[in-house]
Amino acid sequence: MNNSVRNTARLIGAGLRALLVLTVVCGVVYPLVVTGVAQAAFPGKANGSEVSSHGKVVGSSLIGQRYDKGKDKRGNPVPDLRFFQPRPAAGLGSNRANGVNTGYDLQVSGASNLGATNTDLAKAVKERKRWVSETYGVPEAKVPADAVTSSGSGLDPDISPAYAELQADRVARENHLPGGTVRRLVERHTDARTLGFLGEPRVNVLELNTALKDLVHGGGKG
Repeated sequence: MNNSVRNTARLIGAGLRALLVLTVVCGVVYPLVVTGVAQAAFPGKANGSEVSSHGKVVGSSLIGQRYDKGKDKRGNPVPDLRFFQPRPAAGLGSNRANGVNTGYDLQVSGASNLGATNTDLAKAVKERKRWVSETYGVPEAKVPADAVTSSGSGLDPDISPAYAELQADRVARENHLPGGTVRRLVERHTDARTLGFLGEPRVNVLELNTALKDLVHGGGKG
């Protein structure tokens, strides 16, 4: 009986010691080491890839955001054409999937799951294509796909160089800047394929608009 009690006590003690050691190693030491290495080697990414302007954080380069100047009579957001516009956002909470942006809401991230033959999707894409064509003065045939469709997450921070270039002249006029200056700004903020072959060339809208604001406030020299 005494041996049985001692064995049980020994097993319980070993288990508690193992629990304590694993808790310290996995719950304290490992997180501190990983956090320390991340902060030392990749501080920007470790802190959420923040984008700052004049010492103030304006967002994350990983998450898209809207650029509006209010809402119309029906409550729809009105894009502020002084800035480059992102691709449409159609989160899971949106009932206007892939239509005019309903907002980059982190709580409703996700695709609309509407198929290519869905009539609502087709109508929304058609309306968006017409809006882009009329707003930026280009034929509907030249409107790129990312200008009229949302991403799988609904939070895509990037647009294609084609969509950015399409907007450049209108953005320049709205900000009273030379068209060439704004187009060069787009070129400087166009990222090539990762490692030269992964993905597609892209333009981060937040970083581009942040640079645009700095350019405008700096007197348009760029």
